[in-house]
Amino acid sequence: MLFEHRKIGEILVEMGALAPAEVRLVVDQQRESGQRFGETAIARGVLSDDVVAQALAQQFGLEYADLDAIVTDPALAESLPPDLSIRYNFIPLQKTEEGLVIAISDPTNIAELDDLEMQLDMQLVCQVATRSKIAAHLGQTQGSKQVLQEVSEDFKLQLVKETDKGEEVLSIEKLTDDTSPIIRLIDSTLFDALNKRASDIHIESSPDGVQIKYRVDGVLFRATEPLDGRFQGPIISRIKVMSELDISERRIPQDGRFKVRMAGKSIDFRVSIMPSIFGEDAVIRILDKESIAKDLHGLTLDVLGIEGHELTRFRRMIREPYGMVLVTGPTGSGKTTTLYAALTEIYNEQEKIITIEDPVEYQLKGVVQIPVNEKKGLTFARGLRSILRHDPDKIMVGEIRDPETAQIAVQSALTGHLVFTTVHANNVFDVLGRFLHMGIDAYNFVSSLNCVAAQRLIRKICVHCKQTVNYEREDFIASGLDYEKLKGHTFYEGAGCKECNGQGYHGRTAILELLDLDDNLRDLIINKASVSQLKEAARAAGTAFLRDSAIEKLLKGETTLAEINRVTFVDKAGGGS
Repeated sequence: MLFEHRKIGEILVEMGALAPAEVRLVVDQQRESGQRFGETAIARGVLSDDVVAQALAQQFGLEYADLDAIVTDPALAESLPPDLSIRYNFIPLQKTEEGLVIAISDPTNIAELDDLEMQLDMQLVCQVATRSKIAAHLGQTQGSKQVLQEVSEDFKLQLVKETDKGEEVLSIEKLTDDTSPIIRLIDSTLFDALNKRASDIHIESSPDGVQIKYRVDGVLFRATEPLDGRFQGPIISRIKVMSELDISERRIPQDGRFKVRMAGKSIDFRVSIMPSIFGEDAVIRILDKESIAKDLHGLTLDVLGIEGHELTRFRRMIREPYGMVLVTGPTGSGKTTTLYAALTEIYNEQEKIITIEDPVEYQLKGVVQIPVNEKKGLTFARGLRSILRHDPDKIMVGEIRDPETAQIAVQSALTGHLVFTTVHANNVFDVLGRFLHMGIDAYNFVSSLNCVAAQRLIRKICVHCKQTVNYEREDFIASGLDYEKLKGHTFYEGAGCKECNGQGYHGRTAILELLDLDDNLRDLIINKASVSQLKEAARAAGTAFLRDSAIEKLLKGETTLAEINRVTFVDKAGGGS
């Protein structure tokens, strides 16, 4: 095919994307950088990669492929050699009479396209797509669907071990030839889970075989069809070997951890092995510190999604000179992230902030962070005692698990320190009971307490497939909402698309229930008032309950009725938890 070799700059001027003067500027910069015209324009922020791809398509007489709008056929991708699309950086779109239609980012690389045509032994029909969308699409489609096939060298994970000094040493296994399909299965599953933003991987034994599930945005979904039951033993053994657990012990629970290096970054995994009636199950918690660091870059309370009124009250509490700020909620409700955001906001060079955590999930600038080490005897209680001798102004205790830690934390708050901590409880009133059951004196506890914040994470509707939805009268009644007030309001749901793995949700936002301890509430707690009395007093003092915050997100079009009912429930006494 003969192409009309027009300059890409001319095409961009015709498209109205660049002015002639801007073309000359990019050409001058191109001489300095040694890159191509399009690459230079994207690097300088003059053009988006979408516009450059469209101009390239025009230059070579090809069609432009918008991968966001195209639904690809997974069966077609699986019919091709598994590592080919990564090596040649293309996406197979469809088979036609003319040949295989593929999306590429660089139509100038004729030699590579000829080589690909020979390897596939079929005619290629090229369309141009952006490099970033091809990379993102390859990341989503590769992984657990091809677990027992060859995977690219780029996917290989290097198992890493740590010495007592914290140095990382590559394990012996790195030097062996990983030809086992089970090793490829585990590596590929870890890779796929990271691409799908999973926080946990569940490997479950069942009569149908081995189920692999991912927890994304707090909800489980199946990663693959069930694998043959005969893989169950080798899969669990491999995970035990990686975590340095006892592979001969199959009757009791075991906990461990391992670290891998993938694509130049280290990722921590915590492992829990549990015996079940069909064999052993495993749950792998992913602690991608570098990804967390990226997500938390510039972290403030604003980006968590906490609503304005509660945000103002919480900001006032974290700036008190002393006392205790308690954040409560179940595992994975974002408690630690909220405390990180609070510490980031109040950090200044005049004060010393020390934390003790299990584990340290993210390094905070200017903050001394101590990891708990139970094996060496460094518990929360022992670490907290040592911290108090280290002249801190503000302290964060990752979690209060026992009476001793609770006692020291309360004493620290009473003696001039500002203490941030978390505890597992359902709502702000359950926290009070938890501490009193630990034997903490009620007067000392309420005197030390500035505020209690109960938190949940609620899934946000995927912006790529967001659409309006009509709820029936029964839906509102079942949810404890006033149908007459809300019937004219516009509500939304996600239809499900490739960006959200068909779930209809992408990402989460925080909802908060903030109990500000004033003198009236302190007196009620000391006098052992009922929870209903405490709720009335709290509401009068300005507390919005979790259910109220969730309904506010619903009315703003950020989440769905089903989601707020999943995370919160209506409390008939007024308020939610």
